[in-house]
Parts: sequence; structure tokens; C-alpha cells
Amino acid sequence: MHDDRSITEHRLRRVLKERVKPAVHSRAIPLTVERWEAPGEPVPVAEGLAASYGPCAVGDPWGPAWGTTWFKVTGTVPADWAGRTVEAVLDLGFDRMMPGFQCEGLVHRADGGEIKALNPYNDWVRVADRAEGGEQVEWYVEAASNPVLVDHAVTYEGDLPTSGDQPLYRLARMELTVFETQVWELVQDLEVLYDLMVQLDTADARRYEILRAVGAALDALDLGDVPGTAPAARAALAGVLAAPANASAHRVSAVGHAHIDSAWLWPLRETVRKVSRTASNMVNLMDDHPEFVFAMSQAQQLDWIKTYRPELFERIKKKIADGQFVPVGGMWVESDTNMVGGEAMARQFLYGKKFFLDEFGIETQNVWLPDSFGYTAAMPQIVKLSGSKWFLTQKISWSQINRFPHHTFWWEGIDGTRVFTHFPPVDTYNCDLGGAQLAHAARNYREKGHGSRSLAPFGWGDGGGGPTREHLARARRQRDLEGSPKVRIERPDAFFEKAHAEYQDAPVWAGELYLELHRGTYTSQAKTKQGNRRSESLLREAELWAATAAVRIAGYAYPYEDLERIWKTVLLHQFHDILPGSSIAWVHREARETYAALGEELRAVTLAAQQALAGQGGEELVFNCAPHARRGVPAGGAGRPVAPREPVTVEERHGGGHVLANGRLLVQIDGRGLIVSVYDLEARRESVAPGAAANLLQIHPDFPNMWDAWDVDAFYRNRVTDLVELDRLEVTEGGPRAATVRVTRSFGRSEAVQQITLRAGAKTVDIVTDVDWHETEKFLKAAFPLDVKAERTATETQFGHVHRATHTNTSWEAAKFEICAHRWIHAEEPGWGVALLNDSTYGHDVTRDVRADGGQTTTVRLSLLRAPRYPDPETDQGSHTLRFSLAPGAGIGDAVREGHALNLPERVVRGAGPVAPLVAVDEDAVVVEAVKLAEDRSGDVIVRLYESRGGRARATLSADFPVAAAVESDLLERPLPGTAVGVATPEGLVPLTLRPFQIVTLRLRRP
Repeated sequence: MHDDRSITEHRLRRVLKERVKPAVHSRAIPLTVERWEAPGEPVPVAEGLAASYGPCAVGDPWGPAWGTTWFKVTGTVPADWAGRTVEAVLDLGFDRMMPGFQCEGLVHRADGGEIKALNPYNDWVRVADRAEGGEQVEWYVEAASNPVLVDHAVTYEGDLPTSGDQPLYRLARMELTVFETQVWELVQDLEVLYDLMVQLDTADARRYEILRAVGAALDALDLGDVPGTAPAARAALAGVLAAPANASAHRVSAVGHAHIDSAWLWPLRETVRKVSRTASNMVNLMDDHPEFVFAMSQAQQLDWIKTYRPELFERIKKKIADGQFVPVGGMWVESDTNMVGGEAMARQFLYGKKFFLDEFGIETQNVWLPDSFGYTAAMPQIVKLSGSKWFLTQKISWSQINRFPHHTFWWEGIDGTRVFTHFPPVDTYNCDLGGAQLAHAARNYREKGHGSRSLAPFGWGDGGGGPTREHLARARRQRDLEGSPKVRIERPDAFFEKAHAEYQDAPVWAGELYLELHRGTYTSQAKTKQGNRRSESLLREAELWAATAAVRIAGYAYPYEDLERIWKTVLLHQFHDILPGSSIAWVHREARETYAALGEELRAVTLAAQQALAGQGGEELVFNCAPHARRGVPAGGAGRPVAPREPVTVEERHGGGHVLANGRLLVQIDGRGLIVSVYDLEARRESVAPGAAANLLQIHPDFPNMWDAWDVDAFYRNRVTDLVELDRLEVTEGGPRAATVRVTRSFGRSEAVQQITLRAGAKTVDIVTDVDWHETEKFLKAAFPLDVKAERTATETQFGHVHRATHTNTSWEAAKFEICAHRWIHAEEPGWGVALLNDSTYGHDVTRDVRADGGQTTTVRLSLLRAPRYPDPETDQGSHTLRFSLAPGAGIGDAVREGHALNLPERVVRGAGPVAPLVAVDEDAVVVEAVKLAEDRSGDVIVRLYESRGGRARATLSADFPVAAAVESDLLERPLPGTAVGVATPEGLVPLTLRPFQIVTLRLRRP
């Protein structure tokens, strides 16, 4: 037989595009349109409805960047449309290829009630299922003219003060139409069959069965009367659509979803509107499709709806009760997981799950994080302690080099906890349920022969409107269709239950889920990262001292509401496009302002509690909120400062520079202002590699292949400029408590001023770097070449640390050329090591070299600043203060202690006398992470602690207040069966036994 396949396929594409789809909406008549431009920021709905509207017509330009235009549309359904289905088509000027990244609208009734949202694939509004004729239409469209910022070009449209005022859009279509149901159904039939057909092998008989049926349908279709002949065309397709799928066909659990970044190429205030638009469409779709299930993560987004759209929130609550609208994730936002601190990660789950429980009575079981840029190895234990048991991710499919070997697996964390995890093989969290994506999921699925099912989140994201009626039509047709996976719309937990039941012995992946992409997010937007770190530290202080005051002082009010509000604000800014530095300028400008305000508020909370505890008096008291004692001040307590031991000396160095000494370290700074020696006098070991210099600032070109703010590509290392030219070198403090050498360098259009300090009794060299940064597409590093043969480094992560190889034996190690660490990174050889500490830097890299003398140099570098131009063309421009320290002779325990000390400064308050710590632990390996009062306002004290060194630990926690009982709890402060906690003694002593990196949350009940 002659092969006419390509002719029929081409015929189908043209007829579908030019005749069938345009016939879905017929007999169109124009609506009357008026407009009003809202001045400045969005206005309340009542104000928009009451505004004075002026004339407007289709084709008119509208909407400057970030503006809001209100359109009033009115019309009357013609009498001769009686009995027909009538819809309005309201096209604001959409680009059909960019759902979620352009203008959007929300349609209101004249009384202010929401009807639905308008998006590129959802530009219709139903007027009547069976019109009577004469129906009046009066609607108000709140239209957002968000600029299109997705082309990765340098633009200043990403902030309100620098954006243009010219209209960005042109009103395209405002009409009443007849909705031709049979034509719409024919479109769905033809699209599903075409998408399936082209995925089948050309030797597959099923492909030709579909081809012949399509040809017959097109023959039955009169292109001059598509609505009248659509039923006959559909009849020709009925047979191929009824053929059942193979028994072994892959099973897809389709979950409606709309991935909405809580900020990214739009500010937070626009996300508030995006989630309302999407959610309104979802509840409307549920009204018409009882089989539809929609999953929404991020408690913050639902809280926004509750606050700003209470009517919509009540509709959502009903759909949740009906089982159609499904909260997932259990976190306040879909946060970054690389840089979020341990306690903050715990609070993501505390406040996220608590919101779902309080508002809906739902205990979420799965953690939904499809788009974060890699996943910490601490996560499995945190997931389990939150009361959840499933984990879903997607982003690992973006890795550049190595293909992840599993789609369904057990993920094992640093403490040994495992969580059942799924990584959808459809490779997108915006699935369209089209034949190409479903076929890819079936082919790509790595668990064949063991498992048979995968999950596919479907729907347009980021304000693109979520799932549509077209998605549901595809799901219905492919529920049991020959040649296709079997598609079933169902809740995420139903998928996980089935996947776990069929594959309980799934393979294990131990350690972090490192994303081999977006490594620049550890560094971009340094002030956002610094604001996060400092906010986490300030919250620790505020809770500790407020709890101590509330327990010790009768009538002292613990600021529950203020602390919860501040925590939620910090958690919001840990969203995976804010903290990583990958949002527009508007987002980061607001973040800096927010962090500054929160800092003032938290310092006030802390000072008020400390002054109340210190009482009236003139004695100088040092408050230490770090988990280890220092300067004679107990951990989490206040005491008198102790004089340092041996004084610090500073001398001229032969050949130029200076020598600092304190009896523990001997530090040499050469005439270039570089550290050429840090000698450990106690161990008689040199820290700096021979012939090398530490604290060497280096500049690299930084122009990745794509994703400017997100990525650094390995080739950046091919060119480096060492900053050795010196402007000034001077001693600014000469002992005996401390000696400081200040180094000033100019480079490019920038300047760096570094203060290198050695303090009395210290085993660290402290460096404060002030940078006035005005480079473009450059990467600033600080290098520390160490005389250490390290096979691996330890880097702090939440509640512990992870080890990473320093070699590049395999592509997996080579891909980790940029890594994330929290407060410290540690390199050692047996018996001796060095820690590099920081106060707000996350990006690092580690390389190793063998020298001519046969020794090995391990170079650890801090990634200080970047200067990408997209999406914020002014990223990191301006002044920065960055602190880091070198700790020679440090073990892991020293790194933990010094890392906390650097990040938790002492506070000096005058008062009557020392303040005893509220709780204490007698084992340094056990770190107290948080002390607070219980969320239920019972007055119970919550203490969260963990084993920090990766070994087993026995410890006793002592409470300096009456304790009726000590109860091990989960992250939501509910009783948790366990073995770590012994019985509290009458003296308030609680014996503990912890496994490596175990997290324990204690509820200390007060009598």
C-alpha cells in the first residue's frame, strides 16, 4: 500500500488549526468595553468597581509595566441564541506560548465576587449552559500588566522605579460567543489521537489504525459547516478511542497542580494575586468536574488567600473537605534546602503543617518540593520528625552531567533515616498530559520490572492558570487507551500508597540530592543571604532570652504573636527563588528592607528580655546565646567576662609585613598583605601550604552559558586574576587583647578593605572584608591553600555535616565543583585539621594539588560575590561586609563551636549579676539548637538539640527550673515514641542517648 502517512498528518494539523479550533466559538458579537487605570499599586476590589471608567476598544494599547488596568465589559445575549451554550472570550493580548509570564486577569461580578481568572489557555468565561436570550453581562476585569522577563536579557523592567511607562499589551478580543460543545470535543479527540499517533513507531499497526480513523473523520467533516458535521467526525474516531490499553501499560497518577513561585520574575505582592487567580479557576473547574483533584503546596499561599480573598478561601475549604482540593508539602513555602538553617527548616514544617491542621484538620503526609535547587542530606530526618512519610522532587532531572539512577527510591539522610521518595519520570512539574510527555514518562521510567507507576503533576504554572478543561479531557481519553500509559487523576497520597506497596524494597540513595546546575545560587545576592543568616541567629537569641525571662520572671509576657509573624516572614524569604538570589531586583530590594526591619525588632525583643533578666545594676554582663561556653560565660547564659590569657603581640616582619602572635598561633602577613603563614604553636604545624598565600582574593570571569544568576559553569576557573596589588598596609590595633592589620586593595572599579585580627586566647584568625563592589559578570573568591592532605571535606548542613570528596575520580565528584556549606567547612588529615568559618557565605569550592615537594595542598575557597546581569542587572552592586575566620588545628567539634561563636555575637548588658542558663548540656557534641516556649502556650519549654559530630553521644540535659516531665516530641511539639529521652529526675536532669546526627525535640513540662 502506498505510504500517505505524512499527507494525512499534515492535513490534520492544518484542518485542526485553521478550521476546527476557530469553530469552537462561533456567532461572535462584540462586548462593550471601558477601562480605568489604577494609580500606583493594586487597589481593593471595591475601589476598582467604583472607579470612573472611560472608553476603550479592542486593539487599544494598555498597561505599563507592573500596572493594573480595570476593564468593564457589558453586553446582552441575543434572543436567537436561546438554548445554546454561551461564553465570553476575553483576550487581554495574550502570547499563547508564555502562560504565567505576562499579563493576567481576574473577572469580578458587579457585586465584587470573583468569577474566574484569565490566562493564555483560559480566556473564556461561561455565561449560560443553556441561554434563554436577553441575559445581561456586566463584569469587571482586574488586569495585571506584568512585563515579560523570561528571555534572559538584561532589563531594568524588574523593579518599579526603573521600569518603563509605555503600554506593554494590546487588547485582542472581547466578545460574546456560542460555545460549540461538539466541536470542542472533536478538538480534544483529534489532539489526543495525533499526539499518541506520532509517538508510536512507524512500524506499529496501532499508528496506522489511528491514521485511517483520522482520515475518515476529516472526510466526514464539512469545512464549511464544522459545527454541523463535528458529530459525524467524532463517530469516525470512536472505535480507536475505545481500544483499551495494554495490561502492562505504564500507570500515571495525574495530579492537578499549578507550580507558583512565591516570588521570581514578579514581586511578592503579585504572587498574592497569582495564587488567587489560579485558585479561583481551580474551584470553578471542580464544580464542573467532580473527578478533578488539585494539589496545592505552600501554606503561605493559602494564608494569602485567607487574608486577601476570604470568600475564595471559604470555597477552597469546602473543596478540601470534599477531597478535591488537596494541601500538600507540609512547609510554609517551597523553600531552598541548601542554605536554610536547621532550625528554620524545622519551622518550615512546624508552621506549614500547623496551618493545614488548624485551618483544614489535615495532616499532610508528603513533602512536595519539585523545583528547589538540590536537596540537603538532612532532609529525610526532618521529614520524618514532621510526621510526614513521602518526598517528591523533580528538579534533579535538570542535572547537566549525570543522570539520576532512580525514579522511586528510599532516600537516606545523614543520620540513617530513610524516606520513600519519588522523582516523576515525566521530567516536568507543568505536565500537559499530552502524548509526547506521557510517552516520555513511560520510556524514561527507571523502575521497569519492579514498579509500574509514576506521578505526573499537570497544569500551567506561575499564574498560567493551573489545569484546564482541556487537560481533563486528555486525562479522560487516556484513562484506558491503547498505545498510551493508563492515566488516572488521583490524590498524591493514593499514588504513594500504591507505589510503596508494589516496591517496598526500592533502592537506596544515601546523602544529598545534589543538583548539577544552578550552583551560583549559593552566592548571588549576598545581602539577601546575609539577611537570612542574621535573621536566623537573631530569632535564636530572641526566643532563648524571651523564654528565659518568661520562665524566671512572674508576669513577663513571651511575645508569641510577634515571634511567629517574624518567623513566617523569614520562612517566606527562604523561598527557592528569593534566598538563592534568582529573583528580580524588586524582590531583593524588598528583602533587604524587610531583613533590616526584622533585625531591629528582634534586637529589641532580645534587649528587653536581657534587661529584665539582668535587673538593676551597673555590673557588665556578657550574654552568650551560643551552644558552647566562651570567655567564661556558660552556654545559653550570662556571666562576667574573663580576662584573656596571653597577650597578643605584633611585630614587623623581615622582608615586609607584620607578625602577630598570641601564644597559640603565629601569623605572618607579608608585604602584599597576604597571609603566608599561620603556625599552630600547640601542634607545631603550619596551616598555609609552602610557597602559597592564604586570604588571597581572586577574580574570575563569570558568564555562564545560561541562567546568569543561577549558574556558574566549570570553565570560569580557566581564567583567574590574583588580587595582590596593594594600596595600603597598616596596623590599626596592636594588642594586648587583639592585634589587627588592615589591608586595602583597589581592583577594577572596586575596592576591598580587609582587617586581619588575632585575639588573645583565640585559635582563630578573624578576617573582616569590606568590599565596595562595582564589577560586572565577575566572581570574587577568597582562597586558602592549606598544607593538608584531605581526601574529603566536611561541610556543615542542617543538624550536622556532609562529607564530599576532594578528588574528581568520577563524573559525580567532578560535577560538585561548587558546593554549599553553612557556618564552616573542614579539611583534615589524620590527627590535624583546619576549619574555615563564615558569617554569611554559602558557596565554596575545594581543589587539591600535589606539590613538587611531594606534599598535597588542599585549597578551600569562599565564594564571596558575583555580578550577573539577569534577572537583576545590579546584583551585588554596592558595599558589603563579610566575615570569615581560619581555625588551624580544629577538629569537627572545634568547627561547630567556632562557627556558632562567629554567628552568635556576645551581647553586653549592665545589670545586677549573672543569669544562669535556662538549660545546659554536659556534652559538647550535643548542640542545643533552640530554646523556646511551646506553640500551644502551655508555658512548657521546648528544647531542640542534636548530635553534631557524627558519632554516638550520651549527655544529660539539666533544666534550671522545675520540670514535671520531659517528653520527646516531633517538630510540631507532639509526643513522639522514642528511646533518646530518659526519665527526668526531681532535680530537672534528663539523660539522653543520641545516635549520629540525631535530632531530639524535648518538651519540658512545667508543674
